[in-house]
Amino acid sequence: QVQVVESGGGLVQPGGSLRLSCAASGSIFSRVVMAWYRQAPGKQRELVAAIDSAGSINYVDSVKGRFTISRDNAKSTLYLQMNSLKPEDTAVYYCRQGPGVWGQGTQVTVSA
Repeated sequence: QVQVVESGGGLVQPGGSLRLSCAASGSIFSRVVMAWYRQAPGKQRELVAAIDSAGSINYVDSVKGRFTISRDNAKSTLYLQMNSLKPEDTAVYYCRQGPGVWGQGTQVTVSA
């Protein structure tokens, strides 16, 4: 059964950094789009960043210049480096593999 597991969330002060990881099982990792989403309390889940099998990347405007998505196909792992974090980045962050495999999420809280 294909699954993904996120890690790396936590509490950080404004301006701080975190790196999220998403470990994927199965053999299709290198061939599919991988993405990070987030859902803040009372809000809809939104796409944060995505990277396809060729390495093309898209970001939501609110994180451009602060977040970096990357993938290590040899390790079947997706990353999200988050710098200059703001309170509005507080959310549960989810990893998605391909069109429909989701992780359980990892909480990111940005607060003084």
